[in-house]
Amino acid sequence: MDLITDFFSKLGNLEELIRWGGLTVLIIIVFAETGLLVGFFLPGDSLLITAGLIAAQGYLDIFVLNVSLILAAIIGDQVGYLFGKKTGPKLFTREKSLFFHKDHLIKAKEFYEKYGGRAIIYARFVPFARTFAPIVAGIGEMNYRKFVTYNIFGGILWVVSMTLLGYFFGNIPFVKKNFEYVIIGVILLSVMPIVLGYFKHKKEKRLQERAEESA
Repeated sequence: MDLITDFFSKLGNLEELIRWGGLTVLIIIVFAETGLLVGFFLPGDSLLITAGLIAAQGYLDIFVLNVSLILAAIIGDQVGYLFGKKTGPKLFTREKSLFFHKDHLIKAKEFYEKYGGRAIIYARFVPFARTFAPIVAGIGEMNYRKFVTYNIFGGILWVVSMTLLGYFFGNIPFVKKNFEYVIIGVILLSVMPIVLGYFKHKKEKRLQERAEESA
């Protein structure tokens, strides 16, 4: 129980979280965010970039980091796909709860319908869609071989691009001298799409409600 409490207490400080849990906590978070419904709130892009920054300081091996997290991301999506295939459309009738947001599932479905199989790759870089896209692919019974191909490519592209961005960025002298401020900036930038998406969703909802009232 203390371990779980420590984890959530450090979740707001990614540098401290990574130094506390090391590679193990990174693997768990990447897997949970891509393979479990409860993972939608976890930091994805910012976590990988921060891990790359810390690897640049010699705390983590960048090669081992990438291989481990690529495997976690790919296996996570596989679990999500199989879960979606097993639960099927019943998941859309499930009530909203603390660890399940039906709206996110519906948005992922729209995302998947818009981009098709490529959504499995694109979703890696989109908060919430990253968690729900493989589940929607499973519900829609996407060809498994096709899913695996997109999953592997997407997993490699997402992990490598994010960690190497942090790694090479972290070797810049200015970044090394202002490491804590850079991490705060990374977190703020990664959270911004979520905030903008939230306000966009609220605006669309208000417009829809007005349209229904005037109809």
